[in-house]
Amino acid sequence: MPLWEIFSPENAFTDEEKKQLAEAITQSCVDFVDIPRFYVVVRFHEMPANTMYVGGEATTNFIRVVVDTIARQMETAEIRAACMASTEQMLAPFVKERGFDWEIHFDETPMDLWRVQGIIPPPAYSDMEKLWAKENRPIPYEVSAP
Repeated sequence: MPLWEIFSPENAFTDEEKKQLAEAITQSCVDFVDIPRFYVVVRFHEMPANTMYVGGEATTNFIRVVVDTIARQMETAEIRAACMASTEQMLAPFVKERGFDWEIHFDETPMDLWRVQGIIPPPAYSDMEKLWAKENRPIPYEVSAP
């Protein structure tokens, strides 16, 4: 599950642009790490004037993207570099090309600290995870003992 939190000035994105960006993020995650679509959550935080400061100064042109990942871990420098390059390319039309200053980072949470509707998510790339992806929802199943 990647949880994307996008902190932006008020009215930086229209409702349609939010929908387009959320779809681009979701598709990027599905394409890059082959996860079920419903794992991807995008939350927009519109920051009113004088509520976002960079370097101690109020800003109205800054977008901060925070991504918490769980379903897949980026285990090598090469994977992390590819993820960052892919992410920056995907975000560019919404952020960079519109002249915003911006910053992004990823945090990784261990899978054993994650549940979906009280269910332990199935192992990556397993038949059960493929079923979750096909159905686009969590499906209860028998969890094997560790």
